[in-house]
Amino acid sequence: MRRELGNPRLLRVMNERRLLDRLHDHGPASRADLAKVTGLSKPTVSAALAGLADDGLVHLVGEVSGRPGPVTSLYDMNAGSAHVAGIDIGRDWNRVVVADLRGSIVGRKDGRNEARNTADLARHVRELAHAAAAEAGLEWSAITCAVAGTPGVYDPVAGRLDFAYNLPGADLVERLRSALEPDLVIENDINLAAVGEHAYGEGRGKAHFALVSIGTGVGMGIVVNGELYVGARGAAGEVSYLPATEDPPAAGDPVLLEHGSTEVVASAPGVVRAARAAGLDLGSAKKVFEAAGRGDPTALAVVEAEGQRIGGLVVAVAAVLDPEVIVLSGGVGRNLDLLGGAIERRVAALGPLRPRVVASALGDSGVLLGAVARARKRAWELIFEARLG
Repeated sequence: MRRELGNPRLLRVMNERRLLDRLHDHGPASRADLAKVTGLSKPTVSAALAGLADDGLVHLVGEVSGRPGPVTSLYDMNAGSAHVAGIDIGRDWNRVVVADLRGSIVGRKDGRNEARNTADLARHVRELAHAAAAEAGLEWSAITCAVAGTPGVYDPVAGRLDFAYNLPGADLVERLRSALEPDLVIENDINLAAVGEHAYGEGRGKAHFALVSIGTGVGMGIVVNGELYVGARGAAGEVSYLPATEDPPAAGDPVLLEHGSTEVVASAPGVVRAARAAGLDLGSAKKVFEAAGRGDPTALAVVEAEGQRIGGLVVAVAAVLDPEVIVLSGGVGRNLDLLGGAIERRVAALGPLRPRVVASALGDSGVLLGAVARARKRAWELIFEARLG
């Protein structure tokens, strides 16, 4: 059935949404102030607030007195009237947070990802999800919606993840939907990291920026005109498949075909391979950077080479997108204190482009915060769809 603008229920819900959006963005306000800023009449505001209050979506938070006239009541959205979950599924760690409608985190659980198959992985995520909800004093069934970030590109038609070679099995989406009963949205983890950066980090207030994540894998999230850009099939930002600036494994190598040449040489495993080739018996990229931080000359040379690779990638991104800023994240990328000089030297050697490069300030929480931002948006949609009936 079409929803015409003359439909009284639709008009009521639209008015309620305007008031809730205002309260969400600016905090407590009186009925008179809400009428003034929204252009709605005072009776309309009063009726909308009454309906929202009856359903627990707004509540009285205080009163203002001490001026001529009656005491003024202050209303605010009830951030605890619904809760959402953000989920970060990675090769090494799984993380789940529960947040209220203003994005305040009220529960979080992290756990090492030791799953050998999709059933184990879905079970582990479910355990973390229920534990995070319990920490928030909630049952998982009370969660309005959840957004999960995973490696790869989600194909909504086929219901599968493509290019997710770091995860076990092809039926993960189906397993997750069975394990997590509330409304579940699957999105690329790096895209969610860009959303988190735009909402809370170095991308805040930027209309055009790119987040390049270099860790277990290599990927990019793109924001254009203030909106996440994913391309025609969701694969925009799959920069792991860009040609590497040095010789990757031989053409046709299955690792190269799966992960892409830039990921093979520039990711954390690539840093470890380069360190071992240089004679350093270190088991992780983190240990390589720690050794470089202590001044180890061999580790410093490995880090210099990594910075040169990243500098080439940065120039490619700048040439195509011309962003206001490029944010580096991931276990490797955020080591800008050690990588910055090499990146700058490579950028200078490749031409006149001088993109601004900064490290993410969100640490390992970028995907989670982006997932929460997406889940909050989805929760509002579900809430108002239900109010429309």
